[in-house]
Amino acid sequence: MSINLKNLVPVLDAKWLGNDTDIFVDHISIDSRSLQNGSQTLFIALSGANNDAHLYIAELIEKGVQNFVVQYIPENVKDKAHFLVVKNTLKAFQQLAGFYRNLYHFPVIGLTGSNGKTIVKEWLNFLLSPDYNIIRSPKSYNSQVGVPLSVLAINEKHNLGIFEAGISTVKEMDNLEKIIKPTIGVLTSIGSAHDEGFDDLEQKINEKLLLFKESNVIIYQKDPLVDQSLKTFCNQYEVKERALFSWSFTDNAADVFILKKETKNDNVFIQYQYQNEIFDLEIPFNDSASVENTISCLLVLLYFKYDFNTIQSRVEMLYPVHMRLEVKNGINNCSIIDDSYSSDFQSLKIALDFLESQQKKNATKTIILSDIFQSGFSNEELYSKLAQLVSNNKISRMIGIGPTISSFKNKFPNSIMFENTTEFIAEIENLNFNNETILIKGARSFRFEEIVSLLEEKTHETVLEINLDSISHNLNYYKSKLANDVKIMVMVKAFGYGNGGLEIAKLLEHHKVDYLGVAFADEGISLKNGGVKLPIMVLNPESTSFPSIIQYQLEPEIYSLKGLNAFLKIAREKNLKDFPIHIKLDTGMHRLGFEENTIEELIETLKNNSSVRVQSVLSHLATSDEPRHFEFVEKQISLFEQLSSKLILELNINPIRHILNTSGISNFPNAQFNMVRLGIGLYGVSNDPAEQKYLENVGTLKSIISQVRVIPCGDSVGYGRRFMAQKETKIATIPIGYADGISRLWGNEVGFVTIKNQKAKIVGSVCMDMLMVDVSHIDCKEGDSVIIFGESPTVVEMAEALKTIPYEIMTSISQRVKRVFFR
Repeated sequence: MSINLKNLVPVLDAKWLGNDTDIFVDHISIDSRSLQNGSQTLFIALSGANNDAHLYIAELIEKGVQNFVVQYIPENVKDKAHFLVVKNTLKAFQQLAGFYRNLYHFPVIGLTGSNGKTIVKEWLNFLLSPDYNIIRSPKSYNSQVGVPLSVLAINEKHNLGIFEAGISTVKEMDNLEKIIKPTIGVLTSIGSAHDEGFDDLEQKINEKLLLFKESNVIIYQKDPLVDQSLKTFCNQYEVKERALFSWSFTDNAADVFILKKETKNDNVFIQYQYQNEIFDLEIPFNDSASVENTISCLLVLLYFKYDFNTIQSRVEMLYPVHMRLEVKNGINNCSIIDDSYSSDFQSLKIALDFLESQQKKNATKTIILSDIFQSGFSNEELYSKLAQLVSNNKISRMIGIGPTISSFKNKFPNSIMFENTTEFIAEIENLNFNNETILIKGARSFRFEEIVSLLEEKTHETVLEINLDSISHNLNYYKSKLANDVKIMVMVKAFGYGNGGLEIAKLLEHHKVDYLGVAFADEGISLKNGGVKLPIMVLNPESTSFPSIIQYQLEPEIYSLKGLNAFLKIAREKNLKDFPIHIKLDTGMHRLGFEENTIEELIETLKNNSSVRVQSVLSHLATSDEPRHFEFVEKQISLFEQLSSKLILELNINPIRHILNTSGISNFPNAQFNMVRLGIGLYGVSNDPAEQKYLENVGTLKSIISQVRVIPCGDSVGYGRRFMAQKETKIATIPIGYADGISRLWGNEVGFVTIKNQKAKIVGSVCMDMLMVDVSHIDCKEGDSVIIFGESPTVVEMAEALKTIPYEIMTSISQRVKRVFFR
């Protein structure tokens, strides 16, 4: 990519402010933290409800960025760079991508639907890559921002595009259609995802079809509602010689009619009729979603006129799609970023940004990388660009695997090269991986999953998967409820509500929240030792921890005169000046805090004191989630206003004030004061069922089946023979128990797990390290994945059944359960 900024003025309807007019850029960025930003970067300052990139322009100029698309020019940077000033930077970003897309005239496949978009895209890339140089959306880049980023990666060597488009409400697809302009449309499965953004299913289908306004063909599964919508759509958006290319299990009017579907072992065999001929196809999966996604790919191959033998030979090599970056604990205190199933240039840039902005546990950064395919560049150009990326991202050690990357060893200082994965594995013990963050990224043919397995810390087979994207989503959901000037403190106490403290704190620092909250000093010390620089408030500081709090620059909550005097004594001994403290008022919770009758003595103690500074005044709502007690909450808020105002007036201070917790944010918007405290909502749990549908699940507790056995009628399972089989029963044993945090009350057919999307009731007592489930109705085997909680059952469902609260479920998960973080 090389764009003359002068040419963008009319495209973006921009006003040009700068000295030079003949400037070329070859990199578009919207991330101020990316180490790929430089003098040839055009930075687009996106501005939304929760963040404003204009605030980082001065910092970017110091790093060498000179070209910006902005809505306004901050006072401190005028005359220091070149600016394209527009009304809306997101719209300008999309216009830029649309302009760039129009420079290329090869076929483009556009995918939309509720489910399967990313999988179908990745499979089509695999199926078509022997014959085309493909540019595709990296990962799940299908949003209003992700689509422009994907399209702007096109170069002159590409001759086929595959881009996915996702929308969550009306009027979004029009923007994406102008950017992708697909010549071939694929509509994948329509389901319930994002239903809340549409009036009904028909409206959702109509909106998704807008992607195909100019498509020459639309590939889809026949359905009465889809057929009706397509009829209206094709009348409204006429395209010469447009074809509708359909498939169906039930409607023999479809172009591809599935006559037969049989499951044998782990594969599905289908027989289909196409153009009056009958063909057989073996699909290397047996779940219905994968079968449907494979058939969508089949129709694309038929449209491209592939012969049957080619289709069969390629389809039988399809593989489960690894769609996410996972962060795992590695051997010798290493962190592993596992992106081991893809190796293209665009997704590498994304992974390197993730390495820099998210994972700072270890100063040493290592990358293990295979040969890169389908870049669109010559090898010389590709590996020169790669060398520059490695240099810009300050990679400490580069390990290349593959004959091509090895031939360019001279471009990579401090690098080690291997011809293949087998050679690398033979030397792995001599490479001394220790206290480093390792990004592992390779094309599937290099079997990098074997490298991940060798470098990953060996622990319990049970894991708690934490979706970092869901945390970001939930944070932004609550941010959207706040006034622009209201700060946000996020609670990461109790190991991030059981989800992992340091990793989540790093993500929150990435999102520039204002404060973190922990319960005890040792939690805060752990975060500081992990490199977290955000201010951290300690809610329950013990007086014995005050010296450590001071040493690590934590900020204590002070809730009693005894505690205040103890802290002041140490502060004076250490000659502290204006050390930040947080004063807690008791407005009715009656747990901790200064009561109304102690306020005068508090004021006298703090008057004329220079050792400490009252950074904030806070209180805690007792019933913000229970409408029947909202009158009591209003009294708490009123008392807080009264007492905090008295402190402010008599001490002549201007502290942050905060009283709202997660439920309070939603239910008492008029009491936001200067800051709110977000807790359980960040982790995807709301006390309001109406609000719950807007939050995303964060933690999924997974295990595997250790053993499957069939017991006869009359036999028992587990301690105490609490389950007696009433008929021949198939039992699966799962290696998780009450020592991992699963309540014994969840056993004995009260609770269930999910295996292959089906419920399996827990039978007998939950043991210390195991539980048993009835899988008589499920076709499963040893090693199959098991969901203990996540989407089903949810922690809310479990809490209701156990007559407790989701907090207890989440925080009970043992530390012996490995946490795996992914995006």
